[in-house]
Parts: sequence; structure tokens; C-alpha cells
Amino acid sequence: MADITRRLGWRHLRGAPTAHIRHHRSGTLVHDGPGLSFWFRPLTAALSEVPVDDRELAMTFHARTADFQDVAVQATVTYRVGDPALAAARLDFSIDPDTGAWRGAPLEQLGTLLTETAQQHALDVLARTPLSAALVDGVTAVRERVAAGLAAEPRLPATGIEIVAVRVVALRPEPEVERALRTPAREQIQQEADRATYERRAVAVERERAIAENELASRIELARREEQLVDQRGTNARREAEEEAAADKVRAEAEAARLVRLAEAEAARAVALGDAEATRSVRLARAEAEAAREVGEARAQAQAAWLRVHADVDVATLHALTGTRLAENLPHIDSLTVSPDVLTGLLARLGAPQ
Repeated sequence: MADITRRLGWRHLRGAPTAHIRHHRSGTLVHDGPGLSFWFRPLTAALSEVPVDDRELAMTFHARTADFQDVAVQATVTYRVGDPALAAARLDFSIDPDTGAWRGAPLEQLGTLLTETAQQHALDVLARTPLSAALVDGVTAVRERVAAGLAAEPRLPATGIEIVAVRVVALRPEPEVERALRTPAREQIQQEADRATYERRAVAVERERAIAENELASRIELARREEQLVDQRGTNARREAEEEAAADKVRAEAEAARLVRLAEAEAARAVALGDAEATRSVRLARAEAEAAREVGEARAQAQAAWLRVHADVDVATLHALTGTRLAENLPHIDSLTVSPDVLTGLLARLGAPQ
């Protein structure tokens, strides 16, 4: 839509680069081209704005196949106005000089023309095609037929319209028919999935079996090596026991020999010490006996001399000596026993006349 500004009874139009402006004043073409900007009087001006950019027209219509099945066709047609002057002459692209809006609906007219033309060619090709073939190759066939039909349509060049591209987005049957058609495919896909699952499980089982066999072989090899290790350990233990027994035997024999030598040395020393001790004991006994004999003889001689001395002394002197000895030992005498004979003699002597 053109941008129009009001100024004191004048109007200023500023168009877009993708819009072709045609300005007639009193029946004379004054301005003609895209992206124009100019002043004009609204009472004497006739303005047209024709878009020259590429435009896309989406269309959806229903068709029937050769086996009387309904299908929905979704297509898109890209077009542009190649001859703006011709299009402005055939269609109403005039705009309001005050607002710049189209007074009619030219794009809707173009859309209706293109849709009906494309639908006619699509219905023609689908009416001779069964549903299964239409679902497989119908998109390409419909696209090619619609493009060829629009290119050969005489009304489009006469209106200044150029077809840029034709695309068929989808071609779908009714929901019930689509579900019915999906069922075999789904079953086949499910069978393929089940077969793949079974094959994967079989491969997994085979791998597990191989793993189990490898583990069993590893265990068998490990058991064999453990058996060899046990045998080797037994052999080593027996060898160590034999060597230890031999070493113990050698140590025992050496210890026995040492003990025998020690015992023999102890015995010899004991014998030597016994002989020396016996000799010393004999000598000591002899010396003690000789000393005792000499002491006894000396005491006997002293006693004999003492007796001889006292034998020559009278009784009174003996009594005096006895009293003297008694007096010397009196503090050491605990008790004194006087026989009757002695006491009688003493009393008799005391009573005798001097």
C-alpha cells in the first residue's frame, strides 16, 4: 500500500521499490514506474499500484482418483506481475488518493484465477490415476501437469502474470483410507522390527555363549595353572622340609657332639677336681687328726701334770684352792650343788678343836 501524505489540498505519494505506480492526470499518464515519489492533486489524479515482487499462493482442493477415492491436494504457486501496465488494464489495481488502499481486490482475483486453473489440471491427471499410483507418483505427476497447464494457459499472459514455480506439498487420501493403507506397511515394519529384534537377540545370545565359553576356558586354564601351582608348592614344601630336616640333623649332630665334648670335658674336670679334692680332704683330715692327737696328748700331759701337782698337795690346800676357784667363778655360777659327804666333812672339820 502506497504512503500518501496530505498538504493543503495537495497529496504526496511515496511508493515501495516492489510496487509499480501508474499516475494518470486528466487521462494522461504522468508517472509510471516502481518506487516513485511525487506530488499530485487528488481531484484530477487516477492512481494504480501493481506489486511486482514474487508472491506465493497456497491452495488446497479435493480430487477423485480413477478408483473413486477422494484425495486432498496441497500445492503452492509462485507468480509475479511481469507486465504492470497490462495487469493494471485487465485488473482493478486502482488506489484511493487519500488513503493509498486498493479500491478493489485484485490479488484475490489473481488467486481465484490461478487456483481454478491449477485445480482443473490436477483433477484431470488424478481422474485417470488410481489411488495407489497417485500416492506413489502423484505428487510429481500433479506438479508437472499443473506447471505445464499454467504455462500454457492463455489468460495468464493476457493479464500480465508470469508463473515462477509450482510445488505440490502433499497428496493425502481420507483418514479412514489412510489408516487402512498404513496397516500393511505398519505390519511389515513391525515384522521387520521383530525380525531385527530376534536377530539382535540371537546375536546377543551367540555373543553371550561365546563369552561363557571364553570364561569357561579361562576357568579351566586357571584351574590347571592352580593345580600346577599347588604341585609346585608341594614340591617346594617337601624340598624345604627335607632341607630343613637335613639342616636340623646336622645341627643336632653338631649339638650332640658339642654336648658330648662338653660332658667329657666336665667329666674330666670333675675327675680332676675330685682327685684334687679327695687328696686335699685326705691331707686335711690327716692334718686335723694329727693336730687333734697332738692337742689331746698335750691336754693329757697337762692334766696328768695338774693331777700330779695336786696329788702331792694336802687336803686343806685343795680345799683352799677350791674355795678360791669358787670365788673366782662365783658371779658366773647359777647354782651350786654340795653333796652330803662334802658338807659332812666340812662340818666335822669346823667342829673339831683347833
